[in-house]
Amino acid sequence: MEQFDAIIIGAGPAGMMAAIRAAERNRRVLLVERNDTPGKKLLISGKGRCNLTNSCDIEDFLGKFSESRAFLRNVFAKFFNTELMLFFEDARLKLKTERGGRVFPISDRAGDVLNVLKSKLKTKNIKVLSGVRAREVIVKDKKIRGILTYSRKQILATRVAVATGGISYPGTGSTGDGYRIAEKSGHRIIPLKPALCPILIKERFIRDWQGISLKNVRITVFAGGKRMDERFGEMLFTHFGLSGPVALDISAPVHDALQLKNEVTISINFKPALDHKKLDARLLREFKANPGKSIKNIFKNLLPRGIIRRFLEYCSMEGNKSTSQITAGERKRLIRGLFDLRLTAEAVMPAKDGIVTRGGVNTKEINPRTMESRLVKGLFFAGEVIDIDAATGGYNMQAAFSTGWVCGDNI
Repeated sequence: MEQFDAIIIGAGPAGMMAAIRAAERNRRVLLVERNDTPGKKLLISGKGRCNLTNSCDIEDFLGKFSESRAFLRNVFAKFFNTELMLFFEDARLKLKTERGGRVFPISDRAGDVLNVLKSKLKTKNIKVLSGVRAREVIVKDKKIRGILTYSRKQILATRVAVATGGISYPGTGSTGDGYRIAEKSGHRIIPLKPALCPILIKERFIRDWQGISLKNVRITVFAGGKRMDERFGEMLFTHFGLSGPVALDISAPVHDALQLKNEVTISINFKPALDHKKLDARLLREFKANPGKSIKNIFKNLLPRGIIRRFLEYCSMEGNKSTSQITAGERKRLIRGLFDLRLTAEAVMPAKDGIVTRGGVNTKEINPRTMESRLVKGLFFAGEVIDIDAATGGYNMQAAFSTGWVCGDNI
């Protein structure tokens, strides 16, 4: 019967980092992966570009996490964005920092990130067992003894880390195995909910806006008439509703409000850099500079072409109307539409369609300085299987790598 110093279940970012760090400490490591190759989900992260981390300081970074800031403060104190960037740069992967502090490989290829990790697995002599699904951990007297696979094979180790990810994108292998393993070993699972998911919108006219993306917009969420959240950044219209970074970031509070049977409306401000007076002055300038032109032609300077027709209908305006015929009241309607176009949220796409999973193994049952279970000696957790989630921008990927590194440093 095979025996190892440590077994890592799951070869995503957290699991691979845990295995690499453990091997650096001369542990004999087995990495168990249910897919035929490691890092399947990593390849689609960041739209295939892999947003590794964010360059902001630790306070701003922690502010992107909802319920797990104190837990992650301990984790990031040991391995944070600077250490992660050095990890890859030392492996000759060149990085770049884009708008909003988002860090990517210069090549814009997630595969290059994965190649660094796979190369390190090889050079550290880490055994990778692919196409094998772990069923449960073997526990005796509240101590880890190994794992049992679905083929009923026992593999022995005194330390096991669960790094199986969440339930988003199940086609990549994230099907919730880690939650079942954790529950069987006595851990409490915080209920799983969608996070960073697209939002379904009631108004059908936005179907005509499918594929149009907007930069530098502000969206505000209202539940039961009360303002509950606001985000600024990039958004994408889809055939069913809203996606893109700012829409994904507000999906969790939208989901929670809908669960409480609140009516949820989303306000889009197309021109957040302007106040009412400046926008009114701009419209007047456009009208005076183009007398006799239709309002739909003037709006080509204000909105993407594909949006204009439906936007003017929303404002109860005839697109062919001449600028010289626009009344002060109609101008006010246009300004209101540019500042506050209201849409009704019907639902949030299910967790399987989200970028990350909200919920997971309770952080109160994990020591953040070691990632070891407080309930079972020798059992560790890393990555998305834990109840940690954040906004888009590289924060979740950093959390995966950081918890993986701390896990590997102690396993």
